[in-house]
Amino acid sequence: MANTYTQIYLQIVFAVEGRASVIPSAHKEELHRYITGIVTNRGQKLIAINSMPDHMHILVGLKPDQALSDLVRDIKAGSSKFINERDWVAGRFSWQEGFGAFSYSHSQLTDVVRYIQNQEQHHARKSFAEEYREFLERFAVEYDSRYVFKPVMNGPPLTGLGDTDANPINSPVLRTESTSGHSKP
Repeated sequence: MANTYTQIYLQIVFAVEGRASVIPSAHKEELHRYITGIVTNRGQKLIAINSMPDHMHILVGLKPDQALSDLVRDIKAGSSKFINERDWVAGRFSWQEGFGAFSYSHSQLTDVVRYIQNQEQHHARKSFAEEYREFLERFAVEYDSRYVFKPVMNGPPLTGLGDTDANPINSPVLRTESTSGHSKP
């Protein structure tokens, strides 16, 4: 695209199906490298990535020739297959439907990168559900609370190899796709 100049920075946030805590910390860096490869192979710039056992944060510089929903679909499909081929979880791993995407200006990138890198400290104080609702409210994204987090009532719980005790039965599930204007992480 000749004469097209953009700065599109998006933090993408999505959860494990049922918000089960199954991303094994022992394989976290390998998963991050794999996802970095997906983003790079799609011609996009990965700026920061970090995951918790039940969700993922990715900061990308998005070029205008890539639809955000296509990129997230490719990240989720590719990384799910990657995790399942390695048998990192008991049962079939999948990301849940939907995602959140929040835009930032260039001047905010240092703060957003620091926020993503410090996920462990943030989640010592608040749950993913609390964090996600704060994003929606901070970015003034309209949402219906009946549909953002919906109880999961089907299937047996997944467990991560060597990871924690989360049971997706009766856990809320993230069911939203959102984008919005500029703010802090």
